[in-house]
Amino acid sequence: MTTSHWAPYGVELGSRFLLGTAGYPSPRVLADSIAASAAQVVTVGLKRTLAAGGDNGFVDIVLGALQERGARLLPNTAGCRTAREAITLAHMARELYGTAWIKLEVVGDEHTLQPDPWGTVEAASQLIRDGFAVFPYCTDDLVTCQRLLDVGCQVLMPWGAPIGSGQGLLNPFALRTLRARLPGVPLVVDAGIGAPSHAAQAMELGLDAVLLNSAVSQATDPVRMARAFALAIDAGRAAFEAGVMAPQSMAVASTPVPGHPFLIG
Repeated sequence: MTTSHWAPYGVELGSRFLLGTAGYPSPRVLADSIAASAAQVVTVGLKRTLAAGGDNGFVDIVLGALQERGARLLPNTAGCRTAREAITLAHMARELYGTAWIKLEVVGDEHTLQPDPWGTVEAASQLIRDGFAVFPYCTDDLVTCQRLLDVGCQVLMPWGAPIGSGQGLLNPFALRTLRARLPGVPLVVDAGIGAPSHAAQAMELGLDAVLLNSAVSQATDPVRMARAFALAIDAGRAAFEAGVMAPQSMAVASTPVPGHPFLIG
């Protein structure tokens, strides 16, 4: 892979693909998908782990795959509905997995699974004070993102579309605005990505990384899909760094106009 490096919370990573671990048809497929993705950050939901009795082989598979790749675990607070619940779960995750990295989710609406901006900011503020490196799942609202930065978050994870919807980037303008207004902040598109082309579009906009789960785990062939996303993310980032041409409202000739002399070297 040729994707340039980025450094969330000062940790240099060579991959801009963050992969979720829920819903795979088997532990083997999960492990092979992690390898095919070349991801260096893998998320896991603590609530799911606890519901499965703490460890039914799932955690061992994830940790084994991470060790093989030298990758990092990013526990998340998926399923939390209040700031207090998310804070408690984050502390449990740190004790269980031995990492201060936490993907913060505080859901405010059951239909859209849209994050609660007030609860997310409240939880983020406390977790930052408690020594966590917080990766907050948020909407693409600029003011909410600014408030999360104000309380100490160094990375933001705005959604592309509702979780699991596969709709892609519903509001490219908002994401482009975040990139322009927050030029030095790592931005990770999280949720709603359904196809490799969606991931490539996010990277072409100049965002720093993509986190997804269902688009890989629910594919007919998750391993091949993980590889497809890795290639798309790499291509999108390379295109952004090369300079994607600006769209034009009118046709622009790509060859010299007839009747005008020009030199051929």
